[in-house]
Amino acid sequence: MISMNRPTYQAIRQHAPDSPALVFCSSRKQTRLTASDLINYLAIDADPKQWLKCSEENIDMVVSTISDPDLKHFLPFGIGIHHAGLQERDRKTVEELFVNQKIQVLIATATLAWGVNFPAHLVVIKGTEYYDGKTKRYADMPITDVLQMMGRAGRPQFDTSGVACVFVHDLKKNFYKKFLYEPFPIESNLLEVLPDHVNAEIAAETVSTKENLVEYIKWTYFYRRLLQNPTYYNLDNIEEETVQTYLSDLIDSVIVELIKTNCISIALHEDLCYFKPTFFGHITSFYYLSHETVAHFQKQFKPTNSIDDLIQILCQSQEYALFPVRHNEDKINEKLIRDLGITTIKNGSTDS
Repeated sequence: MISMNRPTYQAIRQHAPDSPALVFCSSRKQTRLTASDLINYLAIDADPKQWLKCSEENIDMVVSTISDPDLKHFLPFGIGIHHAGLQERDRKTVEELFVNQKIQVLIATATLAWGVNFPAHLVVIKGTEYYDGKTKRYADMPITDVLQMMGRAGRPQFDTSGVACVFVHDLKKNFYKKFLYEPFPIESNLLEVLPDHVNAEIAAETVSTKENLVEYIKWTYFYRRLLQNPTYYNLDNIEEETVQTYLSDLIDSVIVELIKTNCISIALHEDLCYFKPTFFGHITSFYYLSHETVAHFQKQFKPTNSIDDLIQILCQSQEYALFPVRHNEDKINEKLIRDLGITTIKNGSTDS
């Protein structure tokens, strides 16, 4: 990521010397590091304040209202940062400065592309990977995110064109060239959450047998893509027998998972197996919970649980698995743990 900072600076100088530029980074930390590097490059330039489009007196007044120390340092150089870790007041201030063209460069995380509409003449996407907390490794950004970020390039009311620079490693250049210039298929993510969808249908009593579920899946977008791009879904070929076996095995694995988590039960009637929702299955469906969360609750909830225990159990729910800790919130959490005597969970072990 650091190696992309100089090309980012050069892209702004070349494509948007006097126009608004948006730089997208993969993390909050990267927004700060990128801004710091850009300031270093500006410092050896003839005009270090060239990206500041208002008087220094005005920007000093704005800076006096900012609480984030990094942002205080960046704004006088015409550079703003934007991410969920900033206080709302600071974010609003940065947004107003950029929209009103008081600062020329805004460095943000990808979430900005899906939020408020901030078109710019130039968009720089600084890398297409992000750290996936669930798998604990770097993963490729969804193509839809890259497209959304690129879509911010160009201001219809001011520009006749826009520029988008996508910085990637050499190994991925051909992939992104193909994706940019040719139609790109949209694949289904249904398999990742299929047990929860099946549980919801069983709880609603819209499906009750394996045959019903096969028919249900055949009406999904997943099934359409399965026949069009079988290798993506680990299917060898699309012969009818192979597809039927694939769907049968898929449904069997989902049913086993839901039975294991006590979301459904099986009833026999005239040699046919019927799926019945359990109390836990209804709860899962009604509150839009993951079946894994309900299984976790069943295992952990006891009549003797204290409030402390209940908070810990809730925090370990699947729904919170991907919640990131915002900038400086780790310090707040440490203070809460210290002052309230809360037990913390680290790597599956309990520490006090």
